[in-house]
Amino acid sequence: MVHTIGDFVAAPSDELTMRTLPTFFQVLELLLNAGVTTVAEAAFQDRLWRPHLQHLHEIADIRVVHCQVPAEIARTRMQRRQGENSTRRAHADTHILTEQTHAAEHHGFHRVQLDVPEIDVDTSDEYRPSLDEIANFVQAGR
Repeated sequence: MVHTIGDFVAAPSDELTMRTLPTFFQVLELLLNAGVTTVAEAAFQDRLWRPHLQHLHEIADIRVVHCQVPAEIARTRMQRRQGENSTRRAHADTHILTEQTHAAEHHGFHRVQLDVPEIDVDTSDEYRPSLDEIANFVQAGR
C-alpha cells in the first residue's frame, strides 16, 4: 500500500495506517474463511490486536508467538531496516530512534493478551526456542 502513496511520510494515525489496519484484518478473515492456514505477523499492541483477534477466534485456532528482544537490538534492527528497505517509510517509528525514546516505547509495549496458547521466543541471536519447537507449538492444536 505504501507504493501507492508517493511522497508519503508516516506519522502516528496517518491516513495510510488508518487504511492499512482494517485491510490487514479483512485479508486475514478472507483467508481464514477460505480455510487457509495463516500466519499473521505484526508488532501491534494489545489494543489493536485483541479486538480483531477475538472476532477471528470464532473461525480460527489462534496461537500467539510473542517475539522478544532487548531494546537496543530492536533499535539497531529498526535503523538497519530503514536504510535497506524504502517501504519502511510506511512505519511511523522514526520518532523513536533516539536511544531513550526507543527504550521507553520498547518497555512500554503492551503485548496481546488473549486466552489462547502462547509461546515466548527470544530473537536476540538465534530463535529460542528453536524454529522446530515453534512450529511444533503452532501445529499442536491441529
